[in-house]
Amino acid sequence: MNVPTLDPDQLAVVERYRTCEFATMSRAGVPIAWPLSPLRQPDGTFLVTTSIALPQKAFNVRRDPRVALLFSDPTASGLDGAPELLVQGTASCPDEILAGPAGAEELWRRLYERQPASRAYSANVVSRQLMDWYYMRLHITTTPTAISTRPPLRAGAASTAGPLAGFASAVLGTLDADGMPTLLRVGLGAATDEAVTVGVPDGAQVRPGPASLLAHSHDERLWNLRRTVLLGDLRGADGAWTFEPTRSIGGEDSSPLALMRGIMTLRRTAARYLARRDLPRPRIAWAEFKALAAPDQGSQPTRPESAA
Repeated sequence: MNVPTLDPDQLAVVERYRTCEFATMSRAGVPIAWPLSPLRQPDGTFLVTTSIALPQKAFNVRRDPRVALLFSDPTASGLDGAPELLVQGTASCPDEILAGPAGAEELWRRLYERQPASRAYSANVVSRQLMDWYYMRLHITTTPTAISTRPPLRAGAASTAGPLAGFASAVLGTLDADGMPTLLRVGLGAATDEAVTVGVPDGAQVRPGPASLLAHSHDERLWNLRRTVLLGDLRGADGAWTFEPTRSIGGEDSSPLALMRGIMTLRRTAARYLARRDLPRPRIAWAEFKALAAPDQGSQPTRPESAA
C-alpha cells in the first residue's frame, strides 16, 4: 500500500503539535476520540500507545481497524495559522505488552521533554509502585489511506453552560460518505445539559446521526489536562447543527481523593487485563525509561494519565 505523503506545512503540524485527537470505532459504530501524543514513523505510519489500564482503544482497533487522527490544537507548537490536518486509515494493535521504551524511544523522549511532570510517575519507590500500570503499553500503528487539510477554526467565546462549559470548541466525530471515521473541530454555541449548538465550518461535509464530541485542553508543558467526551446524536442541516448528548465518558475530578480512587481503579483494570491472559505482572524497564528522561525538575503529577 502506498502511504500518502505530507507536504512541508503538514509535516510541521505533525512534528510540532503536542497532541492529536485519535478516534477508534465503538461497538455501536460511532467514532470516539481521545487526545494522544502521536509519532510519525519513517515509513509514514503513525504510532500511538495506550496503557493496559486504558485498553478500550486497543479493543476497538482489534475489532474494527478504521481510525482517524486530527491535528487541530496548536497549543505550545509555536505555529500560528497552521492548517487542521486529518489522517484517516487503518490501525493494528498486537496483544503484546511492552514494559520498556523499545520500539517507541522517540515517542517517550518527546513526552519527557514536552511533559516534564510525567517524570514524577517513576521518581521514587512509592510512585513506581502506584504507577507501574502506566508503563505497561500497547502499541497502535496507523497506516494512512487519506490525508486532508482545512483552514484552522477561529472559535468564539467559551461555552458557559452544559457539559462543555469552559470550552470554545470541540472535535466532532462522525462517519463520512465512505463509512470512514472523520473528525472536525467545531465551534460551540448555546448549550444546556440537553443540547449544544455546534458551528460546522463553511464547506465541511457532515451528516446527521450518531456522533461524539471531544473537548480537551492542555498548557504549554502538556499539563493541566482537561477533557470531556460526549456520545449522542447530531441533528440539523444547512448550517444549523445541534448535538444532543446521551452519555458522557471520563468525567474530571481533580480532588486528591478522586485522584487516588482513579489510580486504584486503573491498577485493577491493568490487573484484570493480565489475569484474563494468565500473564504475570511485567517487570518495568525503569533504567531504560530513566535514560530517556531529562533530569527531574520537581514537578508532581495531578492526574493519573497524560496525553501519552
